[in-house]
Amino acid sequence: MPDISLTVVVVLCLASLAAGWIDAVVGGGGLLLLPAMLLGLPAGTPAAYALGTNKAVAIVGTTGAAVTYARKAPVDVRLAVRIGLAALAGSTAGAFVAAGMSTDVLKPVVMVVLLGVGTFVMLRPAFGTAPSTEPVSARRVLAAIGLAGLGIGFYDGLIGPGTGTFLVLALTALLHFDLVTASATAKIVNCCTNAGALATFAWKGTVYWQLAALMAVFNLVGGTVGAHTALKRGSGFVRAVLLTVVFALVANLAYQQWIA
Repeated sequence: MPDISLTVVVVLCLASLAAGWIDAVVGGGGLLLLPAMLLGLPAGTPAAYALGTNKAVAIVGTTGAAVTYARKAPVDVRLAVRIGLAALAGSTAGAFVAAGMSTDVLKPVVMVVLLGVGTFVMLRPAFGTAPSTEPVSARRVLAAIGLAGLGIGFYDGLIGPGTGTFLVLALTALLHFDLVTASATAKIVNCCTNAGALATFAWKGTVYWQLAALMAVFNLVGGTVGAHTALKRGSGFVRAVLLTVVFALVANLAYQQWIA
């Protein structure tokens, strides 16, 4: 357990609660949780400890959300696991590449993509509001495994912010899911990528397990409540949260690139 005050612990737990809710609804909870970790841990703490502890917290909330969705939403668990295993491989490759290059050069590209995505969703009010009645072709499944699995998994290992949001968008576009089903599927995929990342950080010994266990309780509550909220409020609500998170991601990346 790092040497931090009770006030900071409480703030981190509340951030974990809110991040779990955001992540369960549409992804992007790391936008809140990781900066809170970086600010809350003692000065001079290596960033790897914030990243490792963040993964140990996030995997609990993600798993809780995934279980909640799987029980009440029409989720193809086998398909989600196939995409998740591809994402696990992609994130591992991305992490190896990230070790030898600066990811700052990619952030402007990601911002442009996010702005394009946000504009597309705003101009297409029907996007993700209802699932397609046509069966998903084998070609689309392979595309989802390649893009949503390997591609976005690689991005997760390389940079990371907004991975869950990208997964929701890709699954909606490629497999014609509604946004609720896409969010549910994305949680199962995220479980796979988080497990791989956590194993790496645990092997390196860069996880504050006691702090993670405490924060994970709040993240689990937030994730479970978020999944119930998305299921109850439907795709229109998820769409509104999605747009909010997309533009928050753009602002966050812009701040990191040109101000911080």
